[in-house]
Amino acid sequence: MGESDPVRTLLREIVLAIGMISILVMALWAHTGSMPPLVVVESNSMQHDSNGEIGTIDAGDLVLVHSPDSKKIITFAEATNPDSPDYGYESLGMEGDVIIYERNGETTSTPIIHRALFNIIVAENVDAVDGECESGTLWGDICVLTWSVPGTNQVSVEKINFTFDGDDAGKYSCGGVAAQHGSSWFSVENYTPANPGYITLGDNNDCNDDQGVFEFAQGLSSLHSGMIRPVQNEWVIGISGAEIPWLGTVKLMVSGGDSPGVSQVPGPSFVFLIAFIGVILVTPMLIEPLFNRILRNSPEMIEAERENAIAKIYSSEEE
Repeated sequence: MGESDPVRTLLREIVLAIGMISILVMALWAHTGSMPPLVVVESNSMQHDSNGEIGTIDAGDLVLVHSPDSKKIITFAEATNPDSPDYGYESLGMEGDVIIYERNGETTSTPIIHRALFNIIVAENVDAVDGECESGTLWGDICVLTWSVPGTNQVSVEKINFTFDGDDAGKYSCGGVAAQHGSSWFSVENYTPANPGYITLGDNNDCNDDQGVFEFAQGLSSLHSGMIRPVQNEWVIGISGAEIPWLGTVKLMVSGGDSPGVSQVPGPSFVFLIAFIGVILVTPMLIEPLFNRILRNSPEMIEAERENAIAKIYSSEEE
């Protein structure tokens, strides 16, 4: 089998491509500390503009996934509180981090990628007696008597009550159905959580938070355990990093099962994807002649051509 054998050449190119992809994946893993280091966004629940927008999350985007052990999760409430050290922190178009989590810890349910709106933490607690509580909420082996919400005015309260109106906490304006009910700001009234954790909300979901704590929210359900509860740390798969627009659309084109496919991908994303692929295909054809010209004009190549010409003259004289 010769060096120029087409089968051998094809195998060599395949091995080279696999090697390059492996190096890229390992580099992303080293950067994010998470495997897989990328996820494809399937729905438009985080979309900010109907035509899509670079810098925010649209269906069909790829998103880097950072390990939750590598950084602190900053909530919207903390990022919008002037007294917080995290004030002003933004990620993917709004204040606060976007997290990827399992619904109630179920690995069989489709993970959710939504923004961490606020975090509920345990304030006062006592030990449970024989797995029961005389007062408070049973969580594990303790009875939670009061709760706190960092970034808000809720400190050691039995029931959570506050509004994202700029006074109790930062401003989170509600639109759509919520606005039709007369609720201008996201609010929480007399809420007793089942456990500590993050309350999450899609940027495009008009205050319909995942846990159903807003008065008009329907919430989301898990596959086996009902309404999604506040997201515990161990349910968090990762923290969203930078987005790579459009490329995930290819995966959605062949998705089956519960995936909505490309139905929620913004129309312009297909145009940008085709244009991007075209640039990738055309770029080598444009670069190669330029490189060849540079090489021909390099001193080394000119010297080599001169030496070849001299060698040909000596060879002809000897003949």
